[in-house]
Amino acid sequence: MPIPEEKKLTVIFRIESGCLGPQGLSHVASFCGKALQTFNQLHPSFMNWKVIPRHDKNMPELSYSIGNRPLAREHAAKYLQHFDIGIDNFESDLFNQLPEMIDQYFGR
Repeated sequence: MPIPEEKKLTVIFRIESGCLGPQGLSHVASFCGKALQTFNQLHPSFMNWKVIPRHDKNMPELSYSIGNRPLAREHAAKYLQHFDIGIDNFESDLFNQLPEMIDQYFGR
């Protein structure tokens, strides 16, 4: 039985413009769009993605929600555990993919 959209885990991934180099501010919005296309392919049956620029350093790089309700990391971990995914490995994999995605974005 498919999971309704409002019950899927939403992963909010905030990308800092600095990771895109000195001209990152002019690329970050476009890069987020490209990254979203890639991440949307990960676990679409139970996960939604938001990839946005991180303009506010007080906001975490990663956060989670279900519907429009924020979800504490430990609750996101329980959700992911239901699908045999450890949150530490999940987050580590995301950050490990980022340099490769940046290289692809810039055609390196």
